[in-house]
Amino acid sequence: MEKTVVELFAGVGGFRCGLNKVTLINDIVNENGNWKFVWANQWEPATKSQEAYECYAKRFGKDDVSNVDIFKVDKKKIPNHTLLVGGFPCQDYSVARTLSGSKGLEGKKGILWWAIVDTIEAKKPPFLFLENVDRLLLSPASQRGRDFGMILRSLYDNGYAVQWRIINAAEYGEPQKRRRTYIVAYHKSTKYYEQMKKINMKDIIVKVGVFSKQFPVKEKEIAYNIVNVSKAMYKDLADLSDNFQTQFYNAGVMCEGKIYTAKIESACNDVFPLRKIRETQKVEDKYFLSDDKIEKFKYLKGSKRIPRIKPNGDSYMYSEGAMAFPDNLDAPARTMLTSESGLSRMSHVIEDYKTGKLRLLTPLECERINGFPDNWTNTGMSDKRRYFMMGNALVVGIVAKIGIELEKIIENED
Repeated sequence: MEKTVVELFAGVGGFRCGLNKVTLINDIVNENGNWKFVWANQWEPATKSQEAYECYAKRFGKDDVSNVDIFKVDKKKIPNHTLLVGGFPCQDYSVARTLSGSKGLEGKKGILWWAIVDTIEAKKPPFLFLENVDRLLLSPASQRGRDFGMILRSLYDNGYAVQWRIINAAEYGEPQKRRRTYIVAYHKSTKYYEQMKKINMKDIIVKVGVFSKQFPVKEKEIAYNIVNVSKAMYKDLADLSDNFQTQFYNAGVMCEGKIYTAKIESACNDVFPLRKIRETQKVEDKYFLSDDKIEKFKYLKGSKRIPRIKPNGDSYMYSEGAMAFPDNLDAPARTMLTSESGLSRMSHVIEDYKTGKLRLLTPLECERINGFPDNWTNTGMSDKRRYFMMGNALVVGIVAKIGIELEKIIENED
């Protein structure tokens, strides 16, 4: 089986950078892995500019990357491939919104899940490797677990079994506390499917599954749940959408519609401190904070209790706890958001290596926090857009580790 890949919602190429251990030296890209990317799609419907596509095309070439609405693509014309990857848009589940305000699969961008379904229906790739925010498993607030249940049922309907894990990158030696849901699915036509079908689902999670080697966990689960999304329980997706609700935990397996999900705890504590990615050379003045901005950050990051009024007129007390200021250089970075460049409570503030003065992270440091090569997004876009790209990106090192296990699996296929 060839190691061919199609990448949907490609962004600036995080999956490709991870799977192929990409380096960038003197603006020359070197792909050091064994995966052949045969086609990619990146389209941002919300803006006229297409900086993510332009970055991807500059780094990897324009020949095999599409910049059109994925729904306008004839899925049958997508090249055949072994592995379909994608960080399908997460705006509707994003931690930047309250869970009760999210729309999940009903949301404008949430419906892009169905572009993945259209692709697997047309191409039936043997393997899928997908990424989304951790809150995906809880969405929507009014019917917990429904959206992820619909995703699992969609995959079951198309002949796939699934393993998933919520991974906090910082717990496994990456320089950022970024929790994301990683999903690996495998078609019933594969040898891997037949192999996993015979193994106890708990053992898949803690001992022999695709995540267990690179991301070890303690064998004792904290809690577990067993559910079923098969046709025996729900006649179709509409039935499931109307009636399904459950507790999904941070790890799980689905085979033939039967689901075992467990709350597990990392057995690794390899800390990557923020100071290891901090720039040691002179940093431009524009990243340093004025006295006024320092005072503003002290307020934003401090503890507070503020009286507020609900829309119905009731009063309540809004509370926030204090955050470290400046950020702790001996711990991994906090989760980067797309608003990293602004005067925001969640923006990182660090002590500069050379001067000791307080400043924002540079775009290059943000790339390092996600594991991209230095200056990966330095392709003509503004600093603000570079921050935005990294706030949306995945952690390249996590993709690389999962890719190691996927290679082993595919090498055992016919």
